[in-house]
Amino acid sequence: MAEISGRNLLPDALNFRGTTADIAGQIGFIWELIRTPLIVPLLRIAVYICLAMTVMLFVERLYMGIVIILVKIFWKKPEKRYNWEPMRDDIESGSSSYPMVLVQIPMFNEREVYKISIGAACNLSWPSDRLVIQVLDDSTDPIIKEMVEKECHRWASKGINCRYQIRETRGGYKAGALKEGLKRDYVKECEYVAIFDADFRPEPDFLQRAIPFLVHNSDIALVQARWRFVNADECLLTRMQEMSLDYHFKVEQEVGSSTHAFFGFNGTGGIWRIAAINEAGGWKDRTTVEDMDLAVRAGLKGWKFVYLGDLQVKSELPSTFKAFRFQQHRWSCGPANLFRKMVMEIVTNKKIAVWKKIYVIYSFFFVRKIIAHMVTFFFFCVVIPLTILVPEVEVPKWGAIYIPCIITTLNSVGTPRSIHLLFYWILFENVMALHRTKATFIGLLEAKRANEWVVTEKLGDALKNNKSNAAKAPAKAPPKKFRIGDRILLLELGFAAFLFFCGCYDFLYGKNNYFIYLFLQVITFTIAGFGYVGTIVPSS
Repeated sequence: MAEISGRNLLPDALNFRGTTADIAGQIGFIWELIRTPLIVPLLRIAVYICLAMTVMLFVERLYMGIVIILVKIFWKKPEKRYNWEPMRDDIESGSSSYPMVLVQIPMFNEREVYKISIGAACNLSWPSDRLVIQVLDDSTDPIIKEMVEKECHRWASKGINCRYQIRETRGGYKAGALKEGLKRDYVKECEYVAIFDADFRPEPDFLQRAIPFLVHNSDIALVQARWRFVNADECLLTRMQEMSLDYHFKVEQEVGSSTHAFFGFNGTGGIWRIAAINEAGGWKDRTTVEDMDLAVRAGLKGWKFVYLGDLQVKSELPSTFKAFRFQQHRWSCGPANLFRKMVMEIVTNKKIAVWKKIYVIYSFFFVRKIIAHMVTFFFFCVVIPLTILVPEVEVPKWGAIYIPCIITTLNSVGTPRSIHLLFYWILFENVMALHRTKATFIGLLEAKRANEWVVTEKLGDALKNNKSNAAKAPAKAPPKKFRIGDRILLLELGFAAFLFFCGCYDFLYGKNNYFIYLFLQVITFTIAGFGYVGTIVPSS
């Protein structure tokens, strides 16, 4: 019997031999072979899924918009909704009428901002004998550790109860440091703990305005202040961040506080009732969002949270693209991982109302922390470009243009001063959605890097000082060795190439003029891919 060659089982067109033109023809043949039975139905399903997610996000944003309008017009301010009276010295007992307050400042190699944060905490207008400043220094640089310790001793010599605390290891990172700090003997006298990251600078009256909510309302566990960004105008990257975070604080946090007395703790700029922390199980390091983890667990115990939009704390935005990407990975991966770990615990909880469960699971976690990232990336950077190559699949204009425009407009209401940057903000958010989506999947699957913790780099006055020193210095120090991974981001450049191909195809053969958007998105991906985003710190 004649031996049958495996090569003869395939059509001649599939034998990948010959000239470049022949190979291109063979690839085209395979594409035509699988497009109708496989690619078209799969892409059509992807379009339906993306449209469904878009509608979910649109309804969420519309709900938020309606509620925030009602809150601003009809809701009473927190001081009227809850019992609130200013703190005063008692004639007989003096300052002992004030509760003992612990202020925790977690630090890690904060060379540029440690003086500002410690100074701001020590200048809080609260009786000095009722206040403990606890600097939790996890620094690995011995020079920085010595500087922070000296600063603490300097304030202690002025009569401020400023404690410098270190640990043997960095186990648990920030959560571990906060947890260890609460174990100190002198903390047993404290009823409340205010937490400020190293770049946060509370105003002197911060405690005077926030503590009364906790003193006069025994069911309140947390008072959260709004972040105000001192370097928002430093570069375009910080302006983009301000637009995103202003919506979070002015809308999401306000709506959660007003309707359900629940929102995610932002990790800093807030005051906790220590009893509520203990009842919720204390700080845990099982995810990279230990703040949100504690807030959800405390919420499941029935505790209420209050957000004060007019109580603002100065802070610093990451102004380098590398620091911003690490931060966004943590902020996207952590909530997804926490959702995986807690969803059943929320469902089976018997202490909170059904509507609050639905809000936490659907609105707080599913739509905002998962859907929002995925639909932005898949719909606008993958599915719509692919429909250009597969004209049999159409995306309705209401899903591709009208609803996304409304969602974007609703997102921008928090920062009216940056309305002229709206279009570039959309393009930049699409680029960042690539990383947020990847981080979300890592968190949901608890894959590698799920618990990666990289402290967000703060520059403080470093850039200004570098420029000043450079002007004075007679000669420059030799630059650091260039590493391609520090500036060249292949993932962004790969998507830039893919979108450029789709844009060219649409320009030549398309009918929807998507190439206008695609070429602009290509430029944004390319700029990010070469690292020309944010502040470029001098290497010398």
